[in-house]
Formats: sequence, C-alpha cells, structure tokens
Amino acid sequence: MTDRHATAATAGQVRDLHAFIAGLPKAELHVHHVGSASPRIVSELAARHPDSKVPTDPEALADYFTFTDFAHFIEVYLSVVDLIRTPEDVRLLTYEVARELARQQVRYAELTITPFSSTRRGIDERAFMEAIEDARKAAESELGTVLRWCFDIPGEAGLEAAEETTRLATDDRLRPEGLVSFGLGGPEIGVPRPQFKPYFDRALAAGLRSVPHAGETTGPETIWDALNELGAERIGHGTSAAQDPKLLEHLAERRIPLEVCPTSNIATRAVATLDEHPVREFTRAGVLVTINSDDPPMFGTDLCNEYAVAARLLDLDERGLADLAKNAVEASFLDPAGKARLAAGIDSYTSSWLAS
Repeated sequence: MTDRHATAATAGQVRDLHAFIAGLPKAELHVHHVGSASPRIVSELAARHPDSKVPTDPEALADYFTFTDFAHFIEVYLSVVDLIRTPEDVRLLTYEVARELARQQVRYAELTITPFSSTRRGIDERAFMEAIEDARKAAESELGTVLRWCFDIPGEAGLEAAEETTRLATDDRLRPEGLVSFGLGGPEIGVPRPQFKPYFDRALAAGLRSVPHAGETTGPETIWDALNELGAERIGHGTSAAQDPKLLEHLAERRIPLEVCPTSNIATRAVATLDEHPVREFTRAGVLVTINSDDPPMFGTDLCNEYAVAARLLDLDERGLADLAKNAVEASFLDPAGKARLAAGIDSYTSSWLAS
C-alpha cells in the first residue's frame, strides 16, 4: 500500500471510530449543570438578563470562554451562574442539558448541581428543587435519558455554603428524589478538604455518596484528604494522582474511580498538553478510569469528543471504547438492574457494529 493509500485508510478508520462513538450508549459522571449551558442557552439567558456582562451573541461566547488559567475559568463560570435567576431559568437549563446529553447517546448522567449558587441569588429553594425534578422527569420520559443529581459545595464560598448545601441535601422536606451524591467543587488552592469533613459526614449519614473534586490543581495530598477525610468513593479529576505511586496503587486496589476530563484539564491549564495527560499512567496502574466532559460548551467539547481524545491517548479500538463506556457504568450510582441493562446495551451495540 502506498503512503497515500495508507493515509486514506487511516482517515477512514478515524471516521468510523467517530461514528462508532456517536452511537455508543454512554454514562457521564462528571458534568456540571451550569457549565453545560450551550452557547444558544447562554445567549438566551443573557438576553433575558441584559445587566450581565456575558455576551448575547453565541459566536462571541467562543472568545469569552477562552481561559487564561483556572482562576479565570472560575470567574467566567460564576458570571454564567449569575444568569440563572428564576425557577424558569433553572428548568430551561436542566432540560436543555438533558437534550444535549441525549443527542450523544448518554443514557445515564449524574449532573453536578450547586444549589447554593441559585438560592443565594434569591431563587426559592423549594421552587428550585421542583424545577430540576420536573426537568428530570420530562427528560426521562421524552428523551430517554436518566438524570441523577450530585449537590456540590462551592469551595470558594466557604463553610456558609457547606452548611447550606448540606441542609438542602439532607432535609427530607426538600431533598429531591433524583439526588444520589454529595460533592465539593471550585478552587482547590487555599481550600483544604479536611474542613468539609463534618458536612460530608452528615451527607453520608443521610445515604448520599461522596464524590469530591480533588487533585485537579493541587498535589496528591488533596486526593488523600478527600479519601481519608471526606470518604470519597470517586475522585473528580484526580490529575495529580500520577505523582504518587502509592496513591495509584491504593486507587487501583480499592477500585476507586477517577472522573477524568482531558480537554477540561488543558483548558484550565491543569495539564499543559494532551500528550502529557496522565490518563495513560492511570490505566497502566490499573485504576478504574471514566471519561467525562466537565463543562463541555465552555471548553469547546462534548462527551463524544472526549471519547475520541481517549481513543487516541490510550490507543483504543471499538472494543476498548466499549470497555471504557462500561467503566462509567460500573462507577456510577445507578441501581444494579439499571447497570446491567446499560452494560448489555453497550455490548449489543458493539457486537452489531463489528458484525456489520
């Protein structure tokens, strides 16, 4: 085969792999509610609230969503949070996020929501819960995508936010039916994890699962703190785990998953380049890796693209990608019957694709 023909064959294989990914049933475990607002939805919300500095032109949002570092990302992210001011805004955003997930064949997603960001802006807490639950039920019946919630503490807002988030997550009169887990997001530098232990203890006692961000922009000690102090059952990002062989061994032995978000890590400068991303080291160490999109429109990506990135970094074919998709099913908080159905759907799709 000539070089030209070899290149054409490779290009065809890449196209086929992208087509395979597009139809592959998936679960997403690390994706943020407000951070998933598409340019269309952000521009619509900005038009509703013209006092915001967020551009109303969807094309201008591409420049607005270009980050210089993690601190700048947080600044821009919070400006979009400020667009969510009414229960109607909440419902619109939630349903449209589900629509985008369904387009990518995401059958199950655990959406990270920061209720403190909305309630402190004056949205009635009960109306907030009703809005996300109405969208969740509509998404499942109309789009076939099952949504569950992770309520997370915005770390930059301190212990007031921790108390309020914990109350909303554990009060049986307010706690939404779809809530399954409890998290911690925002900046890590200057926000030590141990201070949040009492709040995680309360959430765990109420039956929620622990999924804090850790080791995205700080060292592996933050991940150890998340494990030892917050009872983490999954780690959001965990990028710096690669610096600590004992930590990698611990994660592998305990089957504690990492929620890996490659493009996000580049956009926020947590990792310099994709080729330097530690996901290869994670898989070589036997760590359970899941692939996720984090804040996809803000980073110019989506879950399908993240799977394509993972395929390149990990040299995966269709079966390898199917196994990666099943990692997310295994790591999810979906009920056992639901996990079995989704895993079987991944296997059936893959077998049909390879037989065609």
